[in-house]
Amino acid sequence: QVQLVESGGGLVQPGDSLRLSCAITGRSLSTYHMGWFRQAPGKERDLVAAFPWTGITSTVYADFVKCRFVMSRDFVKREVYLQMNKLQIEDTAVYFCGAEQTLADKSSAWRYWGQGTQVTVSS
Repeated sequence: QVQLVESGGGLVQPGDSLRLSCAITGRSLSTYHMGWFRQAPGKERDLVAAFPWTGITSTVYADFVKCRFVMSRDFVKREVYLQMNKLQIEDTAVYFCGAEQTLADKSSAWRYWGQGTQVTVSS
């Protein structure tokens, strides 16, 4: 089993930054991918960014966050992060941390999830 807990969300203004954190406990992540997803009310859960836990330069990003968001990890702390810059109103959503052995765009393919953290961007 893998347990994931997100934190770091909040209320910010357009142009502000936030860093989300995902704390990981449970089994080894050596064969897993880690991902960040977001879901707005009435919308599907969309992939934001993902990488293999053991990867270094293989991060993939959704087009709508490229050049604004950066995903990273701390191997010792077993945490993954999502640095979000130049936030816009359209980024408002619940952000989820996920884990899965196979990298996939569809959220339904991911096995493990945190409870999510709310990010609200408003002027």
